[in-house]
Amino acid sequence: MPSVEYSAVELEGFGLDLAHPVVCVVGPTASGKTDVAQEVAMRLGAPVVSADSMQIYRGMDIGTGKIAPADRKVPHFGLDICDPGEPYSAALFQDYARDCFKRADDAGHPCVLAGGTGLYVRAAIDDYRFPRGEQTSNPVREKYSAYLEANGADALWALLNNRDPESAALIHPNNTRRVVRAFEMLELEGTTYARQHEGFSHMAQFVPALFFGLAVTPDVLNERINARVDSMVASGLVAEVEALLASGFEEALTAREAIGYKEIVAALRGDCTLGEGIEQIKMATRRYAKRQRTWWRKDARVRWIDADDADVCRMADEVLAVYCERCS
Repeated sequence: MPSVEYSAVELEGFGLDLAHPVVCVVGPTASGKTDVAQEVAMRLGAPVVSADSMQIYRGMDIGTGKIAPADRKVPHFGLDICDPGEPYSAALFQDYARDCFKRADDAGHPCVLAGGTGLYVRAAIDDYRFPRGEQTSNPVREKYSAYLEANGADALWALLNNRDPESAALIHPNNTRRVVRAFEMLELEGTTYARQHEGFSHMAQFVPALFFGLAVTPDVLNERINARVDSMVASGLVAEVEALLASGFEEALTAREAIGYKEIVAALRGDCTLGEGIEQIKMATRRYAKRQRTWWRKDARVRWIDADDADVCRMADEVLAVYCERCS
């Protein structure tokens, strides 16, 4: 693979000074991001940075689709950063990912960012400014988290709706993390979630990057998701959940975002059969994949690659062809 550099003209205006653009491989779950990202990284001599809000947790391996250590052919970052339930945020990931980009660039290599969580990708690449307190816990967060615990999600949302109806209209009552964040913005920043949301689609890019999306026909993707969930169960997902529960991580496993874990916990509790829990995982994953597709379809920077045939080498060829053209 010939050495390539980002041109001086292309680099102008970016906040992070890199000689090599970050290669972002994005798309819905089960589209093949992990394999394509690694293949591209192998050819570029680059590390992979995982931008997945669930793969950061130690022990949550099978249910998050985390690449196994034995299968990692290049250095991988963004995996096993903290224990389940330990506070982490997109703001922390922003600093973490940009440090990875800079270290790789200083060593003469680009980075490949494998994006499953849209907010993590955009936090790393775009000029996203987080409210004070987003890096760590803070009194405002603790205050409204306690209110949530005492009164429930609907009451917390109603409180926000009373104070900031424009922001409340954009947030589902069950998305309690975002409701609490809206209160943080009101009380710590003097701004609103709605105001931030309005500017999000027009946010400047902070890091030089190329975006590649893996496009899979919905019917094909649904079949892959179903097969993937069945494979996770066959590979020991239930035992993984049991081990995590034994380690005291039940609250983290039953969180709204923990698809693949909360359903198995429900089955282990006897709230449903294992078969019903597995079907719930498939349904929740399909819904999540639809949200991911919608998120990335709105981003005009993404170059879409047909991923129906799951041909990793062909997709990597297409990514590298654009990379070399843009970076020569």
